[in-house]
Amino acid sequence: MKKLYRSRTDRKLSGVLGGLSKMVGIDPSILRIAFIILLFPTGFFPLILIYLACVFIVPEESDVR
Repeated sequence: MKKLYRSRTDRKLSGVLGGLSKMVGIDPSILRIAFIILLFPTGFFPLILIYLACVFIVPEESDVR
């Protein structure tokens, strides 16, 4: 089973989307573009709140291994 972690090498802000893309197995750029596109219809706040929660809850890659 794959674990979710924040990537240390594939990061733009905190590595949440980079780690999620490794877990799911898709290109991180596609996931980042989808995140940006989804920000507009949700009104920014819900996705930003979820992202910030993941920054504090999801461990970094070095803590997992």
